[in-house]
Amino acid sequence: MKLFSYESIKQHKAMFISLTGLTVKEFDALCASFGAAWNEYTKQHEKDPRRGGRPYVLDVMEDRLLFILFYLKTYPLQTVLAYSFEISQAEANLLVHQLSIVLRMALKKDGFTPPRIPSEMLARLEQENSQDYGIDGTERRISRPADQDVQQFFYSGKAHCHTLKNTIIAGLDDCQIKGLSRTYEGRKHDKKICDEEQPRLPEGSDLYQDTGFQGHEIMGVNIHQPKKKPRGGALTYEEKHENKLISGIRVIVEHVIAGVKRCHIVSGVFRNTKADYDDDVMELACALHNFRSYHRRTAY
Repeated sequence: MKLFSYESIKQHKAMFISLTGLTVKEFDALCASFGAAWNEYTKQHEKDPRRGGRPYVLDVMEDRLLFILFYLKTYPLQTVLAYSFEISQAEANLLVHQLSIVLRMALKKDGFTPPRIPSEMLARLEQENSQDYGIDGTERRISRPADQDVQQFFYSGKAHCHTLKNTIIAGLDDCQIKGLSRTYEGRKHDKKICDEEQPRLPEGSDLYQDTGFQGHEIMGVNIHQPKKKPRGGALTYEEKHENKLISGIRVIVEHVIAGVKRCHIVSGVFRNTKADYDDDVMELACALHNFRSYHRRTAY
């Protein structure tokens, strides 16, 4: 009997959330879309029956979804992952990347994947109710590269380690991620990322940002940012009070990022070396946050 299977753990509600990041009800809702995405994926990659080939492992759809959510949520070593589901490490490695694609397809079809292109983000926001937005950068540690030049490329002076970086734009009312930048090296400044990405918001919107985005502006958007203490001077009482108000509103985007980092794969030291997977998992973690926050908001 497997250490982990849907049938064996669904009765243990607290453990289920710890292993997957979702309640059983949320898991079941996602599994319906995941199953449809799996069928679409297998049709696209259907093997020629005359050639044979390795059969798909984990024949229960719920166990497939449990497998990839468990990996993203807890980020175990693949040897541990393989042992937990009674498969080989080679099969576990294959499933990680295969099921990541399927999960991404399911979340994207349901509209939970955040836009990566500014024009797409603007088009989607113009169809939603207006609200205030917050922007912030987030860093993820990676293993120290062996090459010295590569070390310098990924070294973040702010975090004092080697990192990857993304910027996130979130709605401050619904706590949904509205836009996710590409993944950059840790030394890249938040303002420079915005200069390259050129994010767009509906005209007349209010955007709250911290001092790391000093000088960042979006045409037609009201920017709210704490005022820096002048060199050799001091802020007035009114300026301190305004800074406190701005920080109290902007902190919501930090709570959103904390929700994204419930997936330990984007909060621990990232080990996977497959090309572009570092960007894929950040998108998946953001989409899972949107899925979870949407279902918990609409449940009340």
